[in-house]
Amino acid sequence: MNIIAMKEVEKNEIKRLSDRLDAIRHQQAALSLVESAEKYAELEKEKATLEAEIERLRTQYSQKLSKEAQKLVNMPFKRAITKKEQADLGKLKKSVRGIVVVHPMTALGREMGLKEMTGFAKSEF
Repeated sequence: MNIIAMKEVEKNEIKRLSDRLDAIRHQQAALSLVESAEKYAELEKEKATLEAEIERLRTQYSQKLSKEAQKLVNMPFKRAITKKEQADLGKLKKSVRGIVVVHPMTALGREMGLKEMTGFAKSEF
């Protein structure tokens, strides 16, 4: 499984847990504390478990992004991709072996604080 697929699985898992947490909050709001204190306590316990798991997954997700960002920053050559090169990215990728192009609107690009489309490579381009 590649990195992108793993990130997608993590995002889906976070979404699923968040949806479950939302459902629990709605159930708690509908319950009367006097009549169903046990059920409320049970939901509170499950809510705490879900919040902890969501936080763990988010931390894990951000660490993976950070590792990938560090790997790119450590590459010897990086520069902005010109509009002309952007128009024909296929040609650029064929001419520069191992280039990684990062768009500023992607999660990785936002994390790295990029302002323009940037290419990272081991060889000069």
